[in-house]
Amino acid sequence: MGNFLFKPYKMRELLIDNRIVVSPMAQYSADNEGRAGDWHFMHLVNLAVSGAGLLILEATAVEPRGRVSPNCLGLWSDTHIPRLQRIIEFARCHGTTKLGIQLAHAGRKASVCPPWLGGKGLLPDEGGWELIGASDLPYPGRPTPLPLDDAGLLEIKQRYIEAAMRAEKLGFDLIELHCAHGYLLNSFLSPLSNSRNDKYGGDIEGRMRYPLEVFRAVRAVWPEHKPLGVRISATDWVQGGWDTKDSVIFARELKELGCDYIATSSGGISPDQKITVYSGYQVPFAEQVRHEAGVPTMAMGHIMHGPQANEILSLGQADLIAIGRGMTYNPRWAWHAAEALEAEVSFPPQYARSSPSLRKLPR
Repeated sequence: MGNFLFKPYKMRELLIDNRIVVSPMAQYSADNEGRAGDWHFMHLVNLAVSGAGLLILEATAVEPRGRVSPNCLGLWSDTHIPRLQRIIEFARCHGTTKLGIQLAHAGRKASVCPPWLGGKGLLPDEGGWELIGASDLPYPGRPTPLPLDDAGLLEIKQRYIEAAMRAEKLGFDLIELHCAHGYLLNSFLSPLSNSRNDKYGGDIEGRMRYPLEVFRAVRAVWPEHKPLGVRISATDWVQGGWDTKDSVIFARELKELGCDYIATSSGGISPDQKITVYSGYQVPFAEQVRHEAGVPTMAMGHIMHGPQANEILSLGQADLIAIGRGMTYNPRWAWHAAEALEAEVSFPPQYARSSPSLRKLPR
């Protein structure tokens, strides 16, 4: 088997050193205005010198109501720029990893406390806020969301446009739109969360319409030479919900609009989901979308080590490998993968002696 994991990969004019992507991971650690702090600096800079080809910042809200929790990251204001700029500058100074950002709106799953505090929904008098959604179907156990009318849909789309323009001002290399896990754009796609009877509901063409409009609007303001991808839930894991056939249709539409890759996650629309989790359990979704829609994919889901990731790529199941929790557990995942595959990977010079190949250097 050849070494596929450490081959460079090009999307538009962006060249990343290898196929390893640090997946967006919510930290619930911004201040109450959505601004990054010391935790984000430590977390992101650490991962930016990990040797991965690409690091994508966590789901970043395009408006205050779009946060999952009161302490989630935002990009709805210019006040968010300085602290992110500091992180980006440091990361670019000391690492070779390219930097992306995931733009998101939590919709009917917003306004909760962090998971380590129980993840319960917060009412307005508890520091939460009123929810919005594709329709008035609540996520079970949460308040009923306010369905977005035409004016609301235009407003949210404008917030995505403005956030994308701020991302360009910050110098990010890539944007990923969050269309997964039951959040706002995903809630338009699934029949389990979209009961609209206007042009944004009904059959799959109607349910895809608003997410596609948002993608088209962001693509129009995002520089032509920079990639724009989408994270989807390939299946709801619920009978009668969104499934992989729908995902292929959606991916084909996105490809026509200039989508550069699909990150194939799954679930999140309903607590009734029945998921069998095993190592690489979401890889078949990446393979199906890649082959049936003809669009590059990013595989994820308990991919444990470098040889496994390399095999996924060698079999043509995906183009990129996203590592999330595995990367926080082992921020040197890429270094260990390179050692196992006898490949070269980027090291900050301050850490070069930690490489097994360099340990015999004189002190």
